[in-house]
Amino acid sequence: MAPVRLRRLNRWLVEDLCEDLADLYVESRVTAPGDAYRRPSRQNFMDRLTTDMHRPGFAMVIAEMDRLMGCAFGFPVRGDGSWWVGFDGTLPRSIDQLTVSGRAFAFDDTLVRPHPQDRDLARRLQERLLTEHQASLGVTLVDRADRATLAALRSWGWLDIGVFRRPAGPTTFRALVLPVGERTSARLEEPVTMPGGGGPGGP
Repeated sequence: MAPVRLRRLNRWLVEDLCEDLADLYVESRVTAPGDAYRRPSRQNFMDRLTTDMHRPGFAMVIAEMDRLMGCAFGFPVRGDGSWWVGFDGTLPRSIDQLTVSGRAFAFDDTLVRPHPQDRDLARRLQERLLTEHQASLGVTLVDRADRATLAALRSWGWLDIGVFRRPAGPTTFRALVLPVGERTSARLEEPVTMPGGGGPGGP
């Protein structure tokens, strides 16, 4: 089997691959029979990607063999704490500190085509983005009704830390984090209570 190659894309290359990325989204997000959760459409994915491409610091890494096998994309979290406004409950103090210090990176999505090594490939994509941004923490929000995505992220090493609500919308999310290295993982212990109100800097 040919090795999987990882490649960083700039915004213009992402624009050229939009249709292929949308195909990857559809194939990697197949809903299982009986799953009541309806994932966003192909067009919604493309609209979301277009919005993300114009965020400061947007980055994407893709995995290739003889075709596109996966991708991960997102943007650095602002250090003003706005990302976590809407978090319900307590937040490990180390997460707050890493966010303020500019060492957190928000993943909008990680897509992996069904493959025997999808877990390893997902982690490679995510770790590549975190390393390139010198980030110690990945963060993401997932609709709590999307059980398949939540299960996949947990199997890839993400930690579910609680409920997140956007004041402007009815959807309730689960907030997940991916610590980089044993030292960061060990620090996810001290809780700090977060005030409510406002809205996040984006998922």
